[in-house]
Amino acid sequence: MQIKLADIGRRFNREWIFRNINYTFEQGKAYAILGHNGSGKSTLLQIIAGSLTPSEGTISFHNGGAELEIEEVFKELSIAAPYLELIEEFSLKELIDFHFSFKHYKEGLNAKAVIDILGFQQSKNKLIKYFSSGMKQRTKLALAFCSDTPILLLDEPTANFDNQGIEWYKGFIKDFCTNRLVIVCSNQEHEYDFCPSRLNITDYK
Repeated sequence: MQIKLADIGRRFNREWIFRNINYTFEQGKAYAILGHNGSGKSTLLQIIAGSLTPSEGTISFHNGGAELEIEEVFKELSIAAPYLELIEEFSLKELIDFHFSFKHYKEGLNAKAVIDILGFQQSKNKLIKYFSSGMKQRTKLALAFCSDTPILLLDEPTANFDNQGIEWYKGFIKDFCTNRLVIVCSNQEHEYDFCPSRLNITDYK
């Protein structure tokens, strides 16, 4: 899997957030999108995820050299971000079942395994709206990591985490990122220290 950005730019009203981004992301590699708060990191990630369109330029997805149709991209990626909402009227078990009606589990996993990975065995029938912010963030990450997708997009992945949660995240990175195209938006080094390739959004102002 490969993602190509060609002269990508995004404008808000008359102000350009970024312009002229030419970059190629390759499967099997990990990338960090860096920049201060409000610099446009999340905006770029949403363009890559397909939830925003660029104001200029094009984005294309290639699998084995063949370009994917845009409607085919969703099943190839997973995303976890603070601004993505969970369905709070669902229990944890219902949410997992709903999510994996659209995505495949990574090999060897099922709903029970995801709950065990989360360590939420006592909360599987608890409604998401009663979860703490840290529990919700763990759930978002687990759904993304445990989905069998070649592309994994993470925005501020340890938001609302204490030190124990950060270590839990690092274990996920070690165990669930092999042979995936991973992109992390962050300004916290512990979130992206495993990413050898880095794109600083402030270089494209």
